[in-house]
Amino acid sequence: MEEVKRKSHWTSSDMPPQTGRLIVVTGTGGLGYECALASARAGADIILAGRNRNKGEASIAKVRSSVASANIRFEQLDLADLASIEEFGRRLRDTCERVDVLINNAAVIMTPRRQVTKDGFELHFGTNYLGHFALTAYVMPLLRKGRDPRVVSVCALAANRGAINFGDLQSEHRYAPMAAYGLSKLASLMFSLEFHRRSIAGQWGIKSIAAHPGLARTDSSGLRADKTRENRMPFLLRLIAPLLFQPPEQGALPLLFAATSAEAESGGYYGPDGSKEMKGFPAHAKIPPDAKDETVAKRLWDVSKQMTHVGFEE
Repeated sequence: MEEVKRKSHWTSSDMPPQTGRLIVVTGTGGLGYECALASARAGADIILAGRNRNKGEASIAKVRSSVASANIRFEQLDLADLASIEEFGRRLRDTCERVDVLINNAAVIMTPRRQVTKDGFELHFGTNYLGHFALTAYVMPLLRKGRDPRVVSVCALAANRGAINFGDLQSEHRYAPMAAYGLSKLASLMFSLEFHRRSIAGQWGIKSIAAHPGLARTDSSGLRADKTRENRMPFLLRLIAPLLFQPPEQGALPLLFAATSAEAESGGYYGPDGSKEMKGFPAHAKIPPDAKDETVAKRLWDVSKQMTHVGFEE
């Protein structure tokens, strides 16, 4: 009799029970929604944080329609506004005893023209990277009280083409959508690795793990039926999306693996196991050489603290 083949791919059904754990997820659609849904099925308490309350409440209603017992709530958070991030952190500290997992997921991607946050930062760098940098600092006191606490930094394949240019972090001299997005995601990966090193050195007791979804159809992937001249390429991509992109629930798997699996290592980076890490199931992802530069990472950390006026060690 032929032996039953053992399942080798990690899926959301492999998530360990999350009952009693509080998971904070930024971004209310796409990957954020999928992370919230899978976490609710595993029994976690969830805070879904985003800028648009209507969109957030709609996502929460969808989660509850699938998981009647879900303990999930929406919290207002604008990652493009440092005052909003600080206020969100204060509300969490006032209402929560601890945070067990923080999934830094929300992102903007490839805006056609250069835009800035409320604090004057280039939108990609300010939202995708600096916003989550500041958010993590404000949530630190609660993370240090968590059970097996983790910070999951959601990166992207675009990090492989990113470059940290301290002379033009804000893309003021030259703006290109993909370059700005790639910079923000490379910075997020470097933050995750640097946080891991500092957590060990400072005995913070918090795991720092990075993950990317490969190519996934999400709200921020640009695959919308937008036919304006500025967004013509995303529309064309939308036509071939079924061939190139995997569904968001598949793209969320590396994030969920990083957030919940006992096998996920602090300082690790996870993504799909398929060709060029575009599709598949969670596996170790290749860290681009630039992300391994500890000297640049330390300088980026210091510059980010000055820009956001937050501290981690205090």
